[in-house]
Amino acid sequence: MTGSIRFILNGELREVSDLPPSTTLLQYLREQAHLTGTKEGCAEGDCGACTVAVGRLKDGKVDYQSINACIAFLPTLDGREVVTVEHLKSKTGKLTPVQDAMVKCHGSQCGFCTPGFVMALSTLMHNTKNANDEDIQDAIAGNLCRCTGYRPILDAARMANKDKDRALPSDAKALKNIQRTKMFAYEAGGAKYFSPVTVAEFADIYAQYPDATILAGGTDVGLWVTKFHMELPVIIYTGNVEELRQIKETPDGLDIGGAVSYTEGFSALAAYDASIENLLKRFASVHIRNAGTIGGNIANGSPIGDGPPPLIVLKTKLVLRSKAGARTLNLEDFFLAYKKQDRKPGEFVEKVIVPKKPAGVQFRVYKISKRFDQDISAVCAAFALDINGGKVTEARIAYGGMAGTPKRATNAEVALNGQSWNEATLQKAMTALDKDYTPMTDMRASAQYRADVARNLLKRFYIETTEPDVETQVYRYAE
Repeated sequence: MTGSIRFILNGELREVSDLPPSTTLLQYLREQAHLTGTKEGCAEGDCGACTVAVGRLKDGKVDYQSINACIAFLPTLDGREVVTVEHLKSKTGKLTPVQDAMVKCHGSQCGFCTPGFVMALSTLMHNTKNANDEDIQDAIAGNLCRCTGYRPILDAARMANKDKDRALPSDAKALKNIQRTKMFAYEAGGAKYFSPVTVAEFADIYAQYPDATILAGGTDVGLWVTKFHMELPVIIYTGNVEELRQIKETPDGLDIGGAVSYTEGFSALAAYDASIENLLKRFASVHIRNAGTIGGNIANGSPIGDGPPPLIVLKTKLVLRSKAGARTLNLEDFFLAYKKQDRKPGEFVEKVIVPKKPAGVQFRVYKISKRFDQDISAVCAAFALDINGGKVTEARIAYGGMAGTPKRATNAEVALNGQSWNEATLQKAMTALDKDYTPMTDMRASAQYRADVARNLLKRFYIETTEPDVETQVYRYAE
């Protein structure tokens, strides 16, 4: 194997050939590039101290997104541009609008978190001409500050938002010169890394290395290295397979490629239903959504992943691809047991097929967590009921956080099917939930709390679908 990792760092071409593939971008920045403005706080993508902007070519221009450098493996930056806080200053030393506003609004005390906030806001300002308060709050939801407090930081963001000169440095020509047209193979420190550019290449290399780690956004795999110190002998990256990054609207619904990030899929899924839009806004943080993929979230098989419950009740299907061909299965059948999925050696998630929501179906999804933003669910509940003439003709209910996998509430569904959608039927279905799940107690919630919440969310769904004048609301911030 030959090749070196090529990327643009703060306007300069960098080539790396001697670091293991699981080296994080943060480690490289601090230890090799000696750019120490990017900080290490949590090493798991939670605190935002390591936030940088990463650019990739899109329609001939550089598209910038904020990511967590602490869980991004260095080879995934091949063919990309990385901008750190050091590159924001001008040659004359003049501060950028975001930096200047942070100073004037007293948005920094100890300063440890400040570079991450500055990079998150700078990326927002580059991408959004007139950011509103919700945009600003979303942009920094993945950044934690322990001493300054968010009020002066929000004030700084509002001040910088008024400045027209706030674009990130960009060099599309330099990026074009380092783009790959065929699979990139890299080896260092006894480990191998492959980045195919077509589905056929992906299937071929995965057939050769069926025990390889498939790397998508790295929002979970990154922690295997930073927290559990795992060795990853072979890594195959999905992020440069253009076919896996496509979203297509079809007469029957949405076809979402396995490597589509939650940010890329946000608009299409949000347009599907307002309830999904509300869930996606609470899905991790902007930095995580920019990296984490819809297919990866499913393939990871987390029992508390927020994506599967609503997709299951919407009758979503998966297309699994291997060198031998493709097969399609219902998403709910993919999850076999805790961290065990129906995926044969050499198979990977090629596509997620979300059918159109039939007219007349009542659909809701709810997330219960300790924090509004950047938090894993204690319980995620999704409901889809086809109601005709006041009777339930088909009920589909799924929960996350209640079992070893995202799981249908089959007993509750039986209690609802063919019955009038009324209080008596509701009570029977709520009681039946106890037969569907035996939740566990952990740091997020007790088993009893989860059971109570599961029943109450079904009741909330009933109230919202039978009493249109009653609006239940989750408030993000106290006024």
